[in-house]
Amino acid sequence: MLLENKVAVIYGAGGPIGAAVARAFARGGASVFLAGRTKAKLDEVADEIRSNGGVADTAAVDALSERAVDEYVDAVVEQAGYVDVSFNLISLGDVQEPLVELSVEDFTRPIAIAVRTQFLTTRAAARHMINRRSGVILAFGGNGPQTLPGLGGFKVALDAVEGLRRQWACELGPHGIRVVTLKTGGVPETLPDTFPGRDDIVADIEKAALLNRTATLADVGNVAAFVASDLARTITATEVNISCGAIME
Repeated sequence: MLLENKVAVIYGAGGPIGAAVARAFARGGASVFLAGRTKAKLDEVADEIRSNGGVADTAAVDALSERAVDEYVDAVVEQAGYVDVSFNLISLGDVQEPLVELSVEDFTRPIAIAVRTQFLTTRAAARHMINRRSGVILAFGGNGPQTLPGLGGFKVALDAVEGLRRQWACELGPHGIRVVTLKTGGVPETLPDTFPGRDDIVADIEKAALLNRTATLADVGNVAAFVASDLARTITATEVNISCGAIME
């Protein structure tokens, strides 16, 4: 029970990665608070967790709204007593096309969404974590020199989040709060069968991996649970690379 008695808030928990993380956290003993735009999807995940003996709560939250995020985290703390983990997994609304073909709006949208929502959700959790002198802030995506053509503003958004992560890490570290990013290099299970060019994308992900396999949704959840646990108490201000070697450090 890596996360026994922990309270975790997961934004974007209705998506495949968010749901996988929620399941893993609940299996680890955490009470999970699932936030997102579509409550019906959140309720499906929560019902599955509860059917397996876990504790889950759901709420429709606009993670780009300062007021909504602050009020939501305050309500979680009022109900649960505290918050130990905050993981933001919301989608960025990115348009992945060559830069020369993008409008400025399509280019800047994922960057603005990523920075704003990561700032808001981290700040809301940190204000409570500081009082307990402990906590874990998790982000997803990571950065590095590797990129591909046609990603639009997506990779730039990930780089921006990493800059923000470094700033949060150095400011929150003295309060015992860890800040970590998980990066995968791609999870084929997140791509629907009808996704345009899916087979080629999956083939590229598999080809880049060094272990003859790629990260699964279960892998993401399990690693996230470990990083959020006290077993990883020395890990902060860094990325955790679970790309099966696709992203070379």
